[in-house]
Amino acid sequence: MLTRPCAPIAETGPVDVEERRARRELRRRERRRRRAGALALLIAAIAAVVVAVAVASGGSSHGPTRHRVSTTAGKGAARARPAPGTAGTSAGPPGPPGREAVPILMYHVIASPPAGAPFPGLYVAPEEFAAQMQALKDAGWTAVTMDQVRANWTRGTRLPAGKPIVLSFDNGYNSQYTQALPVLRRLGWVGVENIQLSGLPPSQGGLGEDQVRGLIAAGWELDTQGFSHADLIKLDPEQLHYQVAVARETLQHRFHVPVNWFCYPSGHYDDTVVSEVRAAGYLGSTTVVPGWAQPHGDPYRMPRLRVLGGTEPQALLSLLAGIRGDPPAPGSYSGA
Repeated sequence: MLTRPCAPIAETGPVDVEERRARRELRRRERRRRRAGALALLIAAIAAVVVAVAVASGGSSHGPTRHRVSTTAGKGAARARPAPGTAGTSAGPPGPPGREAVPILMYHVIASPPAGAPFPGLYVAPEEFAAQMQALKDAGWTAVTMDQVRANWTRGTRLPAGKPIVLSFDNGYNSQYTQALPVLRRLGWVGVENIQLSGLPPSQGGLGEDQVRGLIAAGWELDTQGFSHADLIKLDPEQLHYQVAVARETLQHRFHVPVNWFCYPSGHYDDTVVSEVRAAGYLGSTTVVPGWAQPHGDPYRMPRLRVLGGTEPQALLSLLAGIRGDPPAPGSYSGA
Protein backbone atom coordinates (compact mmCIF):
# COMPACT_ATOMS: atom_id res chain seq x y z
CA MET A 1 0.00 0.00 0.00
CA LEU A 2 1.39 3.22 -1.05
CA THR A 3 1.40 6.13 1.33
CA ARG A 4 2.05 9.82 0.79
CA PRO A 5 4.69 11.72 2.61
CA CYS A 6 3.13 13.73 5.31
CA ALA A 7 2.60 17.32 4.41
CA PRO A 8 4.94 18.75 6.94
CA ILE A 9 7.85 16.85 5.40
CA ALA A 10 6.96 18.04 1.95
CA GLU A 11 6.62 21.60 3.24
CA THR A 12 9.95 21.61 5.12
CA GLY A 13 12.11 20.81 2.07
CA PRO A 14 12.47 24.38 0.77
CA VAL A 15 12.98 25.68 4.34
CA ASP A 16 15.99 23.40 4.87
CA VAL A 17 17.60 24.72 1.73
CA GLU A 18 17.18 28.32 2.83
CA GLU A 19 18.47 27.47 6.27
CA ARG A 20 21.60 25.91 4.81
CA ARG A 21 22.15 28.97 2.68
CA ALA A 22 21.66 31.21 5.71
CA ARG A 23 24.14 29.17 7.72
CA ARG A 24 26.72 29.33 4.93
CA GLU A 25 26.26 33.10 4.77
CA LEU A 26 26.71 33.35 8.53
CA ARG A 27 29.90 31.30 8.32
CA ARG A 28 31.23 33.54 5.55
CA ARG A 29 30.43 36.64 7.61
CA GLU A 30 32.08 35.12 10.65
CA ARG A 31 35.22 34.36 8.66
CA ARG A 32 35.27 37.95 7.34
CA ARG A 33 34.76 39.28 10.87
CA ARG A 34 37.62 37.17 12.21
CA ARG A 35 39.92 38.28 9.40
CA ALA A 36 38.99 41.94 10.06
CA GLY A 37 39.63 41.47 13.77
CA ALA A 38 43.00 39.87 13.13
CA LEU A 39 43.93 42.72 10.81
CA ALA A 40 42.92 45.28 13.45
CA LEU A 41 45.04 43.50 16.05
CA LEU A 42 47.98 43.48 13.68
CA ILE A 43 47.62 47.21 13.03
CA ALA A 44 47.39 47.91 16.76
CA ALA A 45 50.51 45.85 17.40
CA ILE A 46 52.45 47.73 14.72
CA ALA A 47 51.30 51.06 16.19
CA ALA A 48 52.41 49.98 19.66
CA VAL A 49 55.85 49.10 18.33
CA VAL A 50 56.14 52.50 16.62
CA VAL A 51 55.20 54.32 19.83
CA ALA A 52 57.67 52.28 21.87
CA VAL A 53 60.48 53.07 19.44
CA ALA A 54 59.60 56.79 19.52
CA VAL A 55 59.62 56.88 23.33
CA ALA A 56 62.92 55.05 23.48
CA SER A 57 64.43 57.42 20.94
CA GLY A 58 63.20 60.44 22.93
CA GLY A 59 65.44 59.49 25.86
CA SER A 60 68.48 59.29 23.62
CA SER A 61 70.80 62.22 22.99
CA HIS A 62 70.24 61.58 19.27
CA GLY A 63 66.44 61.28 19.28
CA PRO A 64 63.44 63.58 18.90
CA THR A 65 63.83 65.23 22.31
CA ARG A 66 67.16 66.70 21.36
CA HIS A 67 65.68 68.01 18.15
CA ARG A 68 62.87 69.72 20.02
CA VAL A 69 65.26 71.43 22.44
CA SER A 70 67.44 72.59 19.59
CA THR A 71 64.43 74.02 17.78
CA THR A 72 63.29 75.91 20.88
CA ALA A 73 66.75 77.36 21.40
CA GLY A 74 66.86 78.50 17.82
CA LYS A 75 63.58 80.40 18.19
CA GLY A 76 64.91 82.22 21.24
CA ALA A 77 68.28 83.08 19.77
CA ALA A 78 67.12 86.40 18.39
CA ARG A 79 66.20 87.68 21.85
CA ALA A 80 68.97 85.96 23.79
CA ARG A 81 70.92 88.07 26.25
CA PRO A 82 73.96 87.45 28.44
CA ALA A 83 73.13 85.55 31.60
CA PRO A 84 73.88 87.48 34.79
CA GLY A 85 77.46 86.96 35.83
CA THR A 86 78.52 85.48 32.49
CA ALA A 87 78.87 88.45 30.16
CA GLY A 88 82.37 88.66 28.75
CA THR A 89 83.46 85.21 29.94
CA SER A 90 86.12 83.88 27.61
CA ALA A 91 85.56 80.61 25.82
CA GLY A 92 87.58 77.49 26.43
CA PRO A 93 87.78 74.70 28.98
CA PRO A 94 88.32 75.55 32.67
CA GLY A 95 91.79 75.42 34.11
CA PRO A 96 93.03 75.03 37.68
CA PRO A 97 91.28 77.11 40.36
CA GLY A 98 92.37 80.75 40.28
CA ARG A 99 94.79 82.06 42.91
CA GLU A 100 94.77 85.78 42.15
CA ALA A 101 93.29 88.34 44.53
CA VAL A 102 90.66 90.62 43.00
CA PRO A 103 89.82 94.22 44.00
CA ILE A 104 86.18 95.20 44.44
CA LEU A 105 85.41 98.88 43.95
CA MET A 106 82.43 100.49 45.69
CA TYR A 107 80.37 103.25 44.04
CA HIS A 108 77.15 104.98 45.03
CA VAL A 109 75.76 107.97 43.10
CA ILE A 110 77.16 108.74 39.66
CA ALA A 111 76.32 112.44 39.68
CA SER A 112 77.70 115.72 40.96
CA PRO A 113 76.72 116.33 44.61
CA PRO A 114 73.84 118.75 45.08
CA ALA A 115 74.22 121.68 47.44
CA GLY A 116 73.90 120.55 51.03
CA ALA A 117 74.33 116.84 50.30
CA PRO A 118 74.97 115.09 53.67
CA PHE A 119 77.57 112.75 52.16
CA PRO A 120 79.12 114.55 49.17
CA GLY A 121 81.94 112.00 48.97
CA LEU A 122 79.47 109.36 47.78
CA TYR A 123 78.86 111.37 44.58
CA VAL A 124 81.17 110.70 41.61
CA ALA A 125 80.56 113.01 38.65
CA PRO A 126 79.72 111.19 35.38
CA GLU A 127 82.75 112.56 33.53
CA GLU A 128 84.96 111.59 36.45
CA PHE A 129 83.53 108.09 36.45
CA ALA A 130 84.07 107.73 32.70
CA ALA A 131 87.69 108.86 33.07
CA GLN A 132 88.27 106.37 35.87
CA MET A 133 86.88 103.50 33.82
CA GLN A 134 89.00 104.41 30.81
CA ALA A 135 92.09 104.61 33.00
CA LEU A 136 91.35 101.15 34.40
CA LYS A 137 90.96 99.74 30.92
CA ASP A 138 94.17 101.39 29.72
CA ALA A 139 95.97 99.87 32.71
CA GLY A 140 94.84 96.37 31.69
CA TRP A 141 91.84 95.88 33.99
CA THR A 142 88.61 94.14 32.96
CA ALA A 143 85.35 94.34 34.92
CA VAL A 144 83.80 91.04 36.03
CA THR A 145 81.07 89.94 38.44
CA MET A 146 81.24 88.30 41.84
CA ASP A 147 79.84 85.07 40.38
CA GLN A 148 82.59 85.04 37.76
CA VAL A 149 85.27 85.56 40.38
CA ARG A 150 83.95 82.72 42.53
CA ALA A 151 83.66 80.40 39.52
CA ASN A 152 87.31 81.11 38.73
CA TRP A 153 88.44 80.54 42.31
CA THR A 154 86.45 77.34 42.85
CA ARG A 155 86.19 75.68 39.43
CA GLY A 156 88.92 77.29 37.37
CA THR A 157 86.39 78.92 35.02
CA ARG A 158 88.28 81.32 32.82
CA LEU A 159 87.86 85.04 33.24
CA PRO A 160 87.97 87.59 30.40
CA ALA A 161 91.40 88.68 29.27
CA GLY A 162 92.99 91.28 31.49
CA LYS A 163 93.28 91.86 35.23
CA PRO A 164 89.88 91.19 36.84
CA ILE A 165 88.20 93.88 38.90
CA VAL A 166 84.65 94.06 40.29
CA LEU A 167 82.68 97.30 40.01
CA SER A 168 79.95 97.27 42.66
CA PHE A 169 77.18 99.87 42.99
CA ASP A 170 75.30 100.20 46.28
CA ASN A 171 71.72 101.09 47.17
CA GLY A 172 70.18 101.17 43.70
CA TYR A 173 70.50 104.77 42.59
CA ASN A 174 68.92 105.76 39.29
CA SER A 175 72.22 107.22 38.07
CA GLN A 176 73.75 103.76 38.10
CA TYR A 177 71.47 102.96 35.18
CA THR A 178 71.48 106.32 33.42
CA GLN A 179 75.20 107.15 33.84
CA ALA A 180 77.25 104.08 34.79
CA LEU A 181 75.58 101.57 32.46
CA PRO A 182 76.34 103.46 29.20
CA VAL A 183 80.01 103.91 30.17
CA LEU A 184 80.47 100.24 31.01
CA ARG A 185 78.56 99.13 27.94
CA ARG A 186 80.94 101.08 25.68
CA LEU A 187 83.84 99.25 27.27
CA GLY A 188 82.12 95.86 27.07
CA TRP A 189 82.07 95.65 30.87
CA VAL A 190 79.52 94.64 33.48
CA GLY A 191 78.75 95.79 37.01
CA VAL A 192 77.30 94.43 40.23
CA GLU A 193 74.13 96.07 41.57
CA ASN A 194 73.73 95.82 45.37
CA ILE A 195 70.12 96.94 45.49
CA GLN A 196 67.93 97.67 48.50
CA LEU A 197 64.32 96.78 47.84
CA SER A 198 62.70 99.67 49.68
CA GLY A 199 63.74 102.97 51.16
CA LEU A 200 65.01 104.32 47.84
CA PRO A 201 61.99 104.68 45.52
CA PRO A 202 62.31 106.19 42.03
CA SER A 203 60.94 109.50 43.36
CA GLN A 204 64.09 109.73 45.50
CA GLY A 205 66.47 108.75 42.73
CA GLY A 206 66.03 105.00 42.99
CA LEU A 207 65.99 102.38 40.26
CA GLY A 208 62.68 101.25 38.82
CA GLU A 209 61.99 97.59 38.09
CA ASP A 210 62.35 98.11 34.34
CA GLN A 211 65.77 99.68 34.91
CA VAL A 212 66.84 96.75 37.07
CA ARG A 213 65.79 94.43 34.26
CA GLY A 214 67.79 96.59 31.88
CA LEU A 215 70.90 96.12 33.98
CA ILE A 216 70.33 92.36 34.09
CA ALA A 217 69.82 92.28 30.33
CA ALA A 218 73.17 94.05 29.93
CA GLY A 219 74.88 91.28 31.90
CA TRP A 220 75.03 92.97 35.28
CA GLU A 221 74.80 90.83 38.38
CA LEU A 222 71.98 91.59 40.83
CA ASP A 223 72.80 91.27 44.54
CA THR A 224 71.30 92.99 47.55
CA GLN A 225 71.69 95.01 50.75
CA GLY A 226 68.31 93.88 52.05
CA PHE A 227 65.04 95.76 52.15
CA SER A 228 65.81 99.08 53.82
CA HIS A 229 69.52 99.50 54.48
CA ALA A 230 68.92 98.57 58.12
CA ASP A 231 71.69 98.28 60.69
CA LEU A 232 71.67 94.49 60.81
CA ILE A 233 73.59 94.09 64.05
CA LYS A 234 70.75 95.85 65.92
CA LEU A 235 67.89 93.69 64.64
CA ASP A 236 66.06 90.86 66.37
CA PRO A 237 66.14 87.41 64.70
CA GLU A 238 62.84 87.88 62.86
CA GLN A 239 63.82 91.28 61.49
CA LEU A 240 67.25 90.02 60.50
CA HIS A 241 65.73 87.08 58.64
CA TYR A 242 63.42 89.46 56.78
CA GLN A 243 66.25 91.78 55.71
CA VAL A 244 68.53 88.94 54.60
CA ALA A 245 66.61 85.81 53.58
CA VAL A 246 63.25 87.27 52.54
CA ALA A 247 65.02 89.99 50.53
CA ARG A 248 66.84 87.34 48.52
CA GLU A 249 63.69 85.30 47.93
CA THR A 250 61.82 88.41 46.83
CA LEU A 251 64.45 89.40 44.28
CA GLN A 252 64.76 85.86 42.97
CA HIS A 253 61.01 85.67 42.43
CA ARG A 254 60.77 89.15 40.91
CA PHE A 255 63.75 89.07 38.56
CA HIS A 256 64.53 85.34 38.16
CA VAL A 257 68.23 85.67 38.98
CA PRO A 258 70.33 83.88 41.65
CA VAL A 259 71.19 86.84 43.96
CA ASN A 260 74.20 84.99 45.33
CA TRP A 261 75.87 87.83 47.26
CA PHE A 262 74.87 90.03 50.16
CA CYS A 263 76.30 93.49 50.84
CA TYR A 264 76.26 94.61 54.49
CA PRO A 265 74.49 97.99 54.80
CA SER A 266 77.05 100.55 56.00
CA GLY A 267 79.38 97.56 56.28
CA HIS A 268 78.00 96.53 59.70
CA TYR A 269 78.12 92.83 60.55
CA ASP A 270 78.87 90.40 63.35
CA ASP A 271 78.82 86.63 63.78
CA THR A 272 75.02 86.54 64.04
CA VAL A 273 74.60 88.50 60.83
CA VAL A 274 77.14 86.35 59.01
CA SER A 275 75.34 83.18 60.17
CA GLU A 276 72.02 84.49 58.85
CA VAL A 277 73.57 85.39 55.49
CA ARG A 278 75.09 81.93 55.22
CA ALA A 279 71.81 80.24 56.21
CA ALA A 280 69.92 82.21 53.55
CA GLY A 281 72.03 80.52 50.87
CA TYR A 282 74.24 83.42 49.81
CA LEU A 283 77.65 82.37 48.52
CA GLY A 284 79.32 85.29 50.28
CA SER A 285 79.07 88.93 51.26
CA THR A 286 80.99 92.17 50.96
CA THR A 287 82.06 94.74 53.53
CA VAL A 288 83.40 98.30 53.50
CA VAL A 289 86.72 97.22 55.00
CA PRO A 290 89.51 98.27 52.58
CA GLY A 291 91.45 95.55 50.80
CA TRP A 292 91.42 93.03 47.96
CA ALA A 293 89.22 89.93 47.95
CA GLN A 294 91.36 86.83 48.38
CA PRO A 295 90.63 83.37 46.91
CA HIS A 296 91.34 81.70 50.26
CA GLY A 297 89.84 84.44 52.41
CA ASP A 298 86.49 84.42 54.19
CA PRO A 299 83.81 84.74 51.46
CA TYR A 300 81.42 86.31 53.99
CA ARG A 301 83.82 89.11 54.87
CA MET A 302 85.11 90.28 51.50
CA PRO A 303 86.83 93.71 51.58
CA ARG A 304 86.13 96.49 49.09
CA LEU A 305 87.60 99.85 48.15
CA ARG A 306 85.29 102.85 48.38
CA VAL A 307 85.73 105.32 45.51
CA LEU A 308 85.00 108.88 46.67
CA GLY A 309 84.12 111.87 44.58
CA GLY A 310 87.10 113.87 43.39
CA THR A 311 89.33 110.80 42.92
CA GLU A 312 91.48 111.39 39.87
CA PRO A 313 92.02 108.39 37.56
CA GLN A 314 95.72 108.11 38.40
CA ALA A 315 94.92 108.38 42.10
CA LEU A 316 92.52 105.47 41.75
CA LEU A 317 95.22 103.33 40.15
CA SER A 318 97.58 104.28 42.98
CA LEU A 319 94.95 103.36 45.57
CA LEU A 320 94.53 99.95 44.00
CA ALA A 321 98.24 99.29 44.08
CA GLY A 322 98.71 100.55 47.64
CA ILE A 323 95.84 98.71 49.31
CA ARG A 324 96.45 95.20 48.01
CA GLY A 325 98.50 94.09 50.99
CA ASP A 326 96.07 95.28 53.67
CA PRO A 327 95.03 92.74 56.34
CA PRO A 328 91.79 90.77 55.90
CA ALA A 329 88.48 92.06 57.23
CA PRO A 330 87.95 91.58 60.99
CA GLY A 331 85.46 89.15 62.50
CA SER A 332 82.94 91.95 63.09
CA TYR A 333 82.55 95.56 62.05
CA SER A 334 80.25 98.23 63.44
CA GLY A 335 81.81 101.31 61.86
CA ALA A 336 83.88 102.14 64.92
